Amino acid sequence: MNTVSKAPVRLYMLQLALGTEGTPVPGYLIQTGNGKNILIDTGVPLDGSFKPNSGESPQIFSVVEQLATLGLTPADIDILICTHFDPDHAGNHDAFPTAELVVQRAHYEFALASDSPRFNLTRAHWNHPSLRYRIVDGDTQLLPGVELIETSGHVPGHQAVLVRLPETGPVLLAIDAAAMESDLNPETREYENGVDLDPAQALASARKLFQLVQREGVTLTVFGHDEKRWPELKKAPEYYS
Repeated sequence: MNTVSKAPVRLYMLQLALGTEGTPVPGYLIQTGNGKNILIDTGVPLDGSFKPNSGESPQIFSVVEQLATLGLTPADIDILICTHFDPDHAGNHDAFPTAELVVQRAHYEFALASDSPRFNLTRAHWNHPSLRYRIVDGDTQLLPGVELIETSGHVPGHQAVLVRLPETGPVLLAIDAAAMESDLNPETREYENGVDLDPAQALASARKLFQLVQREGVTLTVFGHDEKRWPELKKAPEYYS
């Protein structure tokens, strides 16, 4: 069997929301050589319930409509990688009932047991009875060229994603393990930022990703909510290959 055909060939950046100061809420779509579509996160809920830390409502873009510009429907999504269930990442999971959702066990169990508003706001979307989850433990090769990197700290069981593209090379989607460029380097990361549930673990995860970038020769790192770096990136329908 030719495993190369299963590897990623395209990576799309989806702009799912944009704050008043340009702060992005990204989603991502990976397409493989054998025609699989892998979505990463689904953005904020569309009912106006999400309020960022600034208190101002962002401009919201439907993930379903974003996919439609690429000629895709929710039924075309084979796998939905759930990095974590914060409301700006899990607000539309229930739009993908035919996909296999992949989440870290530590996060799934923590969120289910939690009564925190950060999970309750979108609980009906990520805990919908129609959804089927695949539970993973720790760093996991999802398929050739797509690796889930366990990066607890922001929340238990948070996961980043490493995508190996044929032309661009390794791309790290840091998600909220490094929301800003300064968060990746342990020397410049702000220890108490008000959003990490476990700052010490978040620092350890940042160090893990920092070392991964050097070890794997990562050519592009996409930070979770970096308004300075986001405008520089290609957005769908453009893609990285």
